[in-house]
Amino acid sequence: MKKLLAVTACPTGIAHTYMAAESLQKAAKDKNIPIKIETRGAVGVENEITPQEIAEAHAIIIAADTDVDEGRFAGKPVIKVPVAQGIKIPSELIDRALAKEASTEFSQKVQANETNQSSAKKQNVVYRHLMNGVSHMLPLVVAGGLIIAISFIFGITHEEGTFGAQLGKIGGSAMGLMVTVLSGYIAFSIAGKPGLAPGLVGGVLSTSMGAGFIGGILAGFIAGYAAKWLIQNIKLPKNFEGLKPILIVPLLSVLIIGLLMIYVIGEPIKALMDGLTTWLGSMGSANKIVLGAVLGAMMALDMGGPFNKTAYTFAVGLLGSGVYGPIAAVMAAGMTPPLGVWLATMIAPKKFTDEERQAGKVASILGLSFITEGAIPFGASDPLRMIPSFMIGSAVAGGLTMLFDVMLRAPHGGLFVLLIPNAVSNVLMYMLAIVIGTVVTALLVNLLKRTK
Repeated sequence: MKKLLAVTACPTGIAHTYMAAESLQKAAKDKNIPIKIETRGAVGVENEITPQEIAEAHAIIIAADTDVDEGRFAGKPVIKVPVAQGIKIPSELIDRALAKEASTEFSQKVQANETNQSSAKKQNVVYRHLMNGVSHMLPLVVAGGLIIAISFIFGITHEEGTFGAQLGKIGGSAMGLMVTVLSGYIAFSIAGKPGLAPGLVGGVLSTSMGAGFIGGILAGFIAGYAAKWLIQNIKLPKNFEGLKPILIVPLLSVLIIGLLMIYVIGEPIKALMDGLTTWLGSMGSANKIVLGAVLGAMMALDMGGPFNKTAYTFAVGLLGSGVYGPIAAVMAAGMTPPLGVWLATMIAPKKFTDEERQAGKVASILGLSFITEGAIPFGASDPLRMIPSFMIGSAVAGGLTMLFDVMLRAPHGGLFVLLIPNAVSNVLMYMLAIVIGTVVTALLVNLLKRTK
């Protein structure tokens, strides 16, 4: 019997990673095909594939939006797809893997022939590098933001030396590293270890100069590609080749990004960030509603994909500038799709299968936790009807949140952050926005969904 292996990974390592693994596992069980799935999530590598298992495997499925060590699969047929396809078409992926013939060619050649999407891959490179930075930044943002939110239990104004002030200092230290880590790991994704030093330096300079997260992103890409260019183009005699990674590339790449940030990039990006912050602070109600609705719709459009992550990264980046409205809109909108499908299954259970009703219960917990991906099984099964329903409901929730001037000081946690005093302003109006968005989503889902 042919044995298969799979690897699943998404940029944040929270939901898509495990949902893809579950879908592949279920499809393989239905086909009576042995499969082992390695997950590369936020807690690290789990169920790691061994060399012996690779040797015995017929083919490998990689459903990932982040870099995976593919060199270990050399000589084996490899199918590589975005992690979302592991959720949506697991049965098809297994059939394609089983149909592959054993190969002695390097796996990357096999996967290139398999996908026939080289141009699409090139377009996804920038997103992959950006998400590598975001995934490493996210733990700092979440921990720092939540600790700052907890510090407000002791009052909004912290007196020097009090416990609340010390908590604020801890959280602020974590948040203060977010741009540095974002920039460093974007560069690391591009150039490997040689890109880390210039990327980190570029991030530090972006923070100190006030260029914020936009400057950090730009610094990360410039530092990474500069380091990569130096590695590829500096040629030294063999006896001196060892100096390149430890002396020449770090020295030149750090100088390049440092001088560019100070003399070219830093000030214009700072002016852009200052202008953005001022504009957001002076917005009228109509503009706030539009911004909240756009961010909300983006959160629901691909539920954990590029649009979702772009909206979230934008809102998180503004936290460092003291702008707390967009993150409230983003979190409310991110909770709405899974809560909406749960409510839809409760209102009209006959329109859903037993499996969908059970998935709705799970989605409710994920929704409360601000894991938008809980709605993916419903969106994937009927995207033309479900995705617009999700987007409209999330746009309503996001727009209302901005209209009500809700401010959120925690970048994650869903409704559970409401348990932290002073973490959310206008709590009742925030809950009302989420409830209205959820109800709109549920009504649209039931209106458009075909009866099972």
